[in-house]
Amino acid sequence: MIDLLQQLVEAESPSSHPGLHKHARHAFMAMLDDQGYSARETGLLNGPRHVFARPRDRDRDLPLQLVIGHYDTVWPVGTIAERPFNVDGNVIRGPGVFDMKGGLVQMVLALKAIRELNLEPAVAPVIFVNADEEIGSRTSTRYIRQLARCANRALVLEPAHGDDGDIKTERKGIGRFTITVFGQAAHAGLDPEGGASAILELSHVIQKLFAMNDADKGITINVGTIDGGIQPNVVAPHSNAVVDVRVPTIADGEAIERRIHALEPENPGVRLRIEGRIGRPSMEATPRNHRLWQLAHQVGQDLGLELRNAKVGGGSDGNTTSQYTATIDGLGPVGHGAHATHEFLYIDKTLERAALLAMLLLAPPLDEVEVRL
Repeated sequence: MIDLLQQLVEAESPSSHPGLHKHARHAFMAMLDDQGYSARETGLLNGPRHVFARPRDRDRDLPLQLVIGHYDTVWPVGTIAERPFNVDGNVIRGPGVFDMKGGLVQMVLALKAIRELNLEPAVAPVIFVNADEEIGSRTSTRYIRQLARCANRALVLEPAHGDDGDIKTERKGIGRFTITVFGQAAHAGLDPEGGASAILELSHVIQKLFAMNDADKGITINVGTIDGGIQPNVVAPHSNAVVDVRVPTIADGEAIERRIHALEPENPGVRLRIEGRIGRPSMEATPRNHRLWQLAHQVGQDLGLELRNAKVGGGSDGNTTSQYTATIDGLGPVGHGAHATHEFLYIDKTLERAALLAMLLLAPPLDEVEVRL
């Protein structure tokens, strides 16, 4: 585990520089090749390149299960020199170890165990690992949708939640909106009444947006950035705000999206341009997702693990797969510090997760599973 993880972490792969991904991508593809998987690249020729893999000797009559991960990180080039890969007892630190190159290594270890024990999954694993998850899976979502539609289930190897390693069974949907206000410039001292302030109008818009927050329902609307105006002595002819939206259910997302796009200006002489949508729909506790969680809990008990599940506010590709097939998320490393400088994972707990993944990959098709209640 340590050797494989060091290879991937030291091959830096920041989302914003897909041209630098080759080393990490090829290292991971070689690991899959060693476990009897045929791996190939897909995606944009001059953009993010994703990895799709399947068993070389796959029985085409078997149903499919989708194993999902990503190899891009939020860390800029050069971070590995500032925070080198480090093993300290039961802890491994380094940029991307937790989110989520540790999950990719778990995947390889689970496939290795199955291969070396000469076991044959009743549901053939197919693997999709993308290069743009940290920036919204802009080019990879269409592939994920296609694969999820064909899959009996989806296992997402994003990091586990919290120190106890909770499985993520619900994720909020995420939306991004940009609201631009167009006003009318005028001299702030000589002719203030001749202008229409886009900044004044934006202040009304911001208050309306914050009024949409609903803590009881778990709906959050955050105006993250604002900009506008030309000079202090000019009535502002333009302004804009970028808004982050998090919603627990698809219905909530649809309702908030309608409310944002229905915003109207308060002041004469200004107009609004509203762009954006809920890009990642909510991962809800659907009956099929709950059944897959029950299977994972049962398998955990067989391994001596008492798994728990959690709702989280962040999104992942599990939000997408959940729209089409049974999905559980957070099957990846146990540790802490995703997107933080103290990022780390626990070796022993992460190895337990590799065993858990192997057992899930060996489980029968979901509709044939007898879950102990």
